[in-house]
Amino acid sequence: MTVVTRFAPSPTGTLHVGNLRTALHNWLFARRHGGTFLLRIDDTDAVRSEERFVDAIRADLAWMGLIPDAEERQSARFDRYEARFAQLVADGRVYPAYETAQELELKRKVLLGRGLPPVYDRAALALTDEDRAKLEAEGIRPHWRFRLDHDEAIVWDDLVRGPQRFEARLLSDPVVRRADGSWLYLLPSVIDDIDMGVTHVVRGEDHVSNTASQIQMFTALGGAVPGFAHEALLTGAEGKLSKRLGSLGIDHFRAAGIEPQALIALLARLGTSDPVEPFVDPAPLIATFDFGRFGRAPARFDEAELAQLNARIVHQLDHDAVADRLPSGIDAAGWEAIRPNLNTIAEAGDWWAVVEGPIAAPPVDAEDRDFLARAHALAMDLDWSGDPWRALTDALKATTGRKGKPLFLPLRRALTGRDHGPDMAALLPLIGKDRALERLATG
Repeated sequence: MTVVTRFAPSPTGTLHVGNLRTALHNWLFARRHGGTFLLRIDDTDAVRSEERFVDAIRADLAWMGLIPDAEERQSARFDRYEARFAQLVADGRVYPAYETAQELELKRKVLLGRGLPPVYDRAALALTDEDRAKLEAEGIRPHWRFRLDHDEAIVWDDLVRGPQRFEARLLSDPVVRRADGSWLYLLPSVIDDIDMGVTHVVRGEDHVSNTASQIQMFTALGGAVPGFAHEALLTGAEGKLSKRLGSLGIDHFRAAGIEPQALIALLARLGTSDPVEPFVDPAPLIATFDFGRFGRAPARFDEAELAQLNARIVHQLDHDAVADRLPSGIDAAGWEAIRPNLNTIAEAGDWWAVVEGPIAAPPVDAEDRDFLARAHALAMDLDWSGDPWRALTDALKATTGRKGKPLFLPLRRALTGRDHGPDMAALLPLIGKDRALERLATG
């Protein structure tokens, strides 16, 4: 069997971190099994769908490197939905219902008040042709429900949740089409999955009850039932379901300087017991991806953890991978010198400013002023083509007796204006003789 997965966002907004995780897991699973990853734009909602969001979805996936093998759009498939819908109506598996939203709400409240599950009572099935004709003559247009087979239990072995069982008689016949003729998610998705050969549906655990209904739709349409993986939802760092997660998208992460590799490395293993590791190349993540390793507990998304992971990713990136995002003048040697001190690539500009100057050195006390004057004199005669930092500090140690912090800190402060930073052995050649002499003289 060739594995086929699909990521099916609705273009009614931009993707958030939960969507990105779903897309990533679909992509990883397909790549793990040498299969196909599809992007399906679920744009049946003509009122809320916008082309700018379609473009944004494509751009976000591209930024993460999740390139689909093919793309489909539901808005191009309405004729197919009509044909399959007509088939289900003829087979008696879809039927019209005429209750208003207010009437249905009243029925639910009555059942709940009696301590009963709020399952639709199928009153619409008792209507005669004359009853329906009268209602439609009054201008009441029906919505349409899929008639579940109440005689069987719905079971499947979920790749994350394990064995699942739903009693169909305890489920309401789901509405698949509104009174205005527009489609709800359930039926078009099943039709698409059949036609596109989707073998595995990967989505959040909030879709579990939908899956129970959809399994019967697959069977009613003569399609193979795919495998299902329902993942635990993300929570915020505070351990509760967070509305803020719904606003965290690619724009947020890019503005924070997060690299796509960091986001992939975190989201790939979030919810498993596997260690989150800073893989620049996703190959190890693909090779080890397994839904059986995911737990059922909510997965905790922590931006602080992401930031730490991002720094570890940045420290591995070579110059060629980041050159187009660095300030002019930072060559491979410059990048390697400042890279270990960066949390984000954007911070490279701050450290390059230290190299090129001018800098604001802190005040120097009298004792260090004499020490820096000695450093200036020694620096004038150094061989700057070799290792000037080692040569300078060795000479100062020999002539002043200083070592450790009293030796290194005044030099770092005078040369960079900071107490901490990149390895001075790598940084000093970048600062160069002329700038170094000027800063030591100022000190």
